[in-house]
Amino acid sequence: MDGDYIIGGAFSIHYKEKIMIHDYITMPEPPSCTGGINSRELLFSRVMIFAIEEINNSTELLPGIRLGYQIHDSCASVTMAVRVAFQLSNGQDPVFHTGDKCSQSGMVMGVVAESGSSPSISISRIISSFNIPQVSHFATCACLSDKQQYPNFFRTIPSDRFQADVLAKLVKQFGWTWIGAVRSDSDYGNNGMASFLKAAYREGICVEYSEAFYRNDPQSKIQKVADAIRRSTAKVVVAFAATGDMKVLLEELARDPPPPHHWIGSESWIADPQLLRFSFCVGAIGVGIPGSVIPGLRDFLMDLSPSEVAASPTLTEFWEDAFNCTLEKSAAAVKKDCDGTEDINTLKHPYTDTSQLRITNMVYKAVYAIAHAIHNAVCERTNFTTQCNKHTRLESRQILTELKKVNFSRNGYVVSFDANGDPPALYELINWQKNKSGVIELVTVGFYDASMPIGQEFRIIRNLTWMDGGMQVPVSVCTDRCLPGTRKVLQKGKPICCYDCKPCPEGEISNVTDSPDCFPCPREFWPNAEKNTCFPKPVEFLSFDEVLSIILAVFSVGGACLAIITAAVFFHHRTTPIVRANNSELSFLLLFSLTLCFLCSLTFIGEPSDWSCMLRHIAFGITFVLCISCVLGKTIVVLMAFKATLPGNNMIKWFGPLQQRMTVVSFTFIQVLICTIWLAVSPPFPVKNLTTYREKIILECALGSAVGFWAVLGYIGLLAFFCFVLAVLARKLPDNFNEAKLITFSMLIFCAVWITFIPAYVSSPGKFTVAVEIFAILASSFGLILCLFAPKCFIILFQPEKNTKKHLMNKNQL
Repeated sequence: MDGDYIIGGAFSIHYKEKIMIHDYITMPEPPSCTGGINSRELLFSRVMIFAIEEINNSTELLPGIRLGYQIHDSCASVTMAVRVAFQLSNGQDPVFHTGDKCSQSGMVMGVVAESGSSPSISISRIISSFNIPQVSHFATCACLSDKQQYPNFFRTIPSDRFQADVLAKLVKQFGWTWIGAVRSDSDYGNNGMASFLKAAYREGICVEYSEAFYRNDPQSKIQKVADAIRRSTAKVVVAFAATGDMKVLLEELARDPPPPHHWIGSESWIADPQLLRFSFCVGAIGVGIPGSVIPGLRDFLMDLSPSEVAASPTLTEFWEDAFNCTLEKSAAAVKKDCDGTEDINTLKHPYTDTSQLRITNMVYKAVYAIAHAIHNAVCERTNFTTQCNKHTRLESRQILTELKKVNFSRNGYVVSFDANGDPPALYELINWQKNKSGVIELVTVGFYDASMPIGQEFRIIRNLTWMDGGMQVPVSVCTDRCLPGTRKVLQKGKPICCYDCKPCPEGEISNVTDSPDCFPCPREFWPNAEKNTCFPKPVEFLSFDEVLSIILAVFSVGGACLAIITAAVFFHHRTTPIVRANNSELSFLLLFSLTLCFLCSLTFIGEPSDWSCMLRHIAFGITFVLCISCVLGKTIVVLMAFKATLPGNNMIKWFGPLQQRMTVVSFTFIQVLICTIWLAVSPPFPVKNLTTYREKIILECALGSAVGFWAVLGYIGLLAFFCFVLAVLARKLPDNFNEAKLITFSMLIFCAVWITFIPAYVSSPGKFTVAVEIFAILASSFGLILCLFAPKCFIILFQPEKNTKKHLMNKNQL
């Protein structure tokens, strides 16, 4: 249609370009389109006409100026798009006009083109040389935002840079880490998928396969892509494809439907009603342009009379295809003749469906954007009126300049462009859902708004339907998720999403799903059996309620009682010869010290504390020295008594009762002095032993100063050894009063116990270290009391006839 200023348009009204085989002999035919009418693209072209007629009837926008249009069919072909670009540049318009003449309308002021990114790129490269602005309604390739290469390009649909990010977040939102990817082998598909894969890798998503195809590819190539989908293990397929390409792929898959897959779609095809017939894609989800309302559009679309249709080859083809009849009368026609009763208002067809005006609104806004740029260039507002000069000679570069400044609202929709010629990014999340009658519908389930703060751009407002119409979110992972308590170990030569789940090593946990590593618990904590949380380690010590402790305590108390009973027997028979001959004072002191030795073992049982740690070692050291000092005193007395029987020996008078007491006190005082220094310098203290066992804490007494401990133990050993040597020297006393033999045997047992104790003490783990020490105390104490006092008590109680001075002095009697 002619006008004062012309707006060009290019739409992929047919699905593909007719393939021509040239013989280079005859003149080739002009390129043409084939593949049937793309109803949605036809709708776009009609919306452009509707918008221009609406503008021409407006009193606010371009009053008094009539816009014209040139609309061309690019067949979704790059070569045809190049041809269209030249036609728009020189004003030729052979598509919607009958006859062979070409109208010479002059250069267009702006172009609304194209639905595909590749054709848009081709058109932009050509018309940019003439500074003709191009506004696309559907070309989303992020590459077109490059103003160095495409300075004349604008669009009313967001860039794929945003769409790719939304799709990656959508996949991540539902925990899908193992996906398949298919794309159109075009600038739109290749650039869009590249952006998506980059965003997906940032989100930790792996791709099992990535296939590219184009609608004009051989059938074998399409089948190869379909087979890759059929045999894949990924349950989710992301398709970054144009509508025409997706239609070809889905038709191939429909021949042999694959196992259920969940489709994630780009805005190019996910909101196309023509694809809803592929029921195996129910549950598909993707991003789409927000739905809109264009008042009066439906009435315009329905206002198609047969005469108007017959005047346009394109509309004729659409009409015949929609009603399955032919307008041309011919006896050889396969279809029936159209009889004039066809009513487009009763037609259920994508062309007549205005319930989902998404990309349609983008076309509408693109036309208005160019019209506003023209308005700003030729119109002036004075005295509350707008005056436009239709005779103003405009150059397309002026429109290009004004288009950058466009900012207006139409039907509630804001139209503006940033420095890259892109609009603000706003998407709807679209889900293919079956309604109650079983018909698949496009349902908006969420939104994405790039203008929102980070983290709030993406939101879901209602439940989704998944593959096969299910309500359960499908699982698409290369490997099942690793539960807490395990870690991921990558499989060699496979993507990072393919891994094995290995249990955490001992002492380490993982408390999240799919943990890449395990981490150790704090020092005083230990993992539970599932290795998914840390619990405080059990604290272990030799407590009174343990069987071992009870047994040791019984022996300890029993030994003390035995010593007291022995003392009572000796006290009751203190006037008898055998008691008097055994130095009753040292015997009672020895029995008292043995009682303390037995009881001091009780201090080793129970939870260690500052006082108990000091008490157990000091009590042990002092009581045993007191005990050994008494035995040593008895040994010296026996030795002196034996020596005194020899002629001329008067040594016994030098070791009387006073000297005996002083000997015991002196030896004991040295031990008290050692213990005092030990306590003053570095006393024993309670400590948590975390090294012996990793899974539990041993609460024990640290020695403080190891030198102090071994000095105490060494001093006891020194006295015991000295006592043993003296007892050996007195072993030839008369048999009936051989106290030295008993002392020798008792010291032999004592030394054997404590010599054995040292390696056992060092090698025993945990609370058994304390048990070994208690056992050594009890064993040596029982050895002393049984060896020294049991034979005498037996004589006192059961053989009183031997408890006489005569018997004791007679060495020949037994």
